[in-house]
Amino acid sequence: MGIGKNKVRAFTRPLVLSASLLISLAIPSIANADIDKNRIVIVISLDGFPAYALDDPRLPIPTLRKLIEEGTVAGSMKPINPTVTWPNHTAMITGVDASKHQVVFNGLLTWPSPHVPPPIEPWRDKDVMVHAPTVYDIAHEAGLTTAQVDWVAIYHAKTIDWQFAELPDPNGEIEKGMIAKGLVTKEQLEKFEASSQAWQDQMWTNAAVEILEKHKPNLLLFHLLTLDDINHEYGPMGGASLTAMAFLDSQVKRILDVLEATGMAKRATVLIVSDHGFRSYQHKIHANVLLRQAGLVSGQKGQETGEAWVAAEGGSAMVYVASPARKAELIPQLRQLFTAARGVDHVYGTEDFSRLGLPSPEQSNQAPDLVLAAKPDYAFDNELGGDPVTEAAGGTHGFLNTDPKMQAIFIAWGAGIPSGVHLHSIANVDVAPTIAALLGLEMKQTQGQAIPLSSKPVSTP
Repeated sequence: MGIGKNKVRAFTRPLVLSASLLISLAIPSIANADIDKNRIVIVISLDGFPAYALDDPRLPIPTLRKLIEEGTVAGSMKPINPTVTWPNHTAMITGVDASKHQVVFNGLLTWPSPHVPPPIEPWRDKDVMVHAPTVYDIAHEAGLTTAQVDWVAIYHAKTIDWQFAELPDPNGEIEKGMIAKGLVTKEQLEKFEASSQAWQDQMWTNAAVEILEKHKPNLLLFHLLTLDDINHEYGPMGGASLTAMAFLDSQVKRILDVLEATGMAKRATVLIVSDHGFRSYQHKIHANVLLRQAGLVSGQKGQETGEAWVAAEGGSAMVYVASPARKAELIPQLRQLFTAARGVDHVYGTEDFSRLGLPSPEQSNQAPDLVLAAKPDYAFDNELGGDPVTEAAGGTHGFLNTDPKMQAIFIAWGAGIPSGVHLHSIANVDVAPTIAALLGLEMKQTQGQAIPLSSKPVSTP
């Protein structure tokens, strides 16, 4: 079903599926009515790019403006809770929220010992982290080829054919090809994590170009981080942020250029997305200091033990009771403590998790016992010492997904995409079924639905 040119369409939401129906998510379900093995879909995620930024005429993004003019744009794309990177990137490729895919942090929360602060480990296998089928799983099962550059919660994914990871492997196929071309050295790859974010983004773009030129995958997932890094340090929409967005615009142009140069442009669709927006803050809430003051955390720096812990996620925070036997006793105490705390806007209990799109403790060991929401000018921190609230300026996300400042971008351009179409608003769980539909696949049992962009594109043999 197509959308008429220049027509604004309100996108309606489907019913949320029952838990019993979602059990079968463990096994991908495919209805391959019309698979097109010549089709190419490229998803470019510009981390931390707020929807409101596109309304700023000062923004130097000629490539993105061209894609908006020639393609389809949404006024905003609603993220899931928590509005942080890994949960939302996972929502965009599974079509379900965190209550289903169970990615709650930028990594996996682990408990080496119940009474010490639980670390969040980023480099864990996709099969351990993601509890829902992904669009690349389904594409691979259907015989299509898949690739990723700096995507997240995707480590050691068995259904990715070519990759250049967030921490690249100097002995990997794509990496060795780039070394041979003189685009990067083995030594630079070995010290990749210590490099500047802009340089990393440039290398990730080099890798995406290499994969497209050499392998022409049916699906490429590609993630850039410079803007998120800048917005955290300096806040959104300042001079540094505008420069970062201009830089990202130039990297998107490189992808368009390689599509044109290799003859892939007529059969390629490009989706430009982001995972969340951004807010500035003026104060930091050190919620674990409040726990210390309440006698629930003790010990010297680096040797703390506690009966409860808070894991900060910017504009929100997750509260965990260390001992299951003490939950009934401590949760009311913690609720009272944080409700009265400066900068805390609201405390949510497990009875609220379903409407927030979060898993319950019965569903997942990642689920908290309480969720804290910060007031607009405040952000949570994981510090264990000092004052409960300090003055500090910067930018963050993690606020509830109903916050207008947290809304993300969605731009579609290329094969099969009508020009000049403006959608009012979509949800990021709509992205996965849309990718599937563009490839001639169908994702079943998602919370989102495919955006009705247009009819089939022209296929080039």
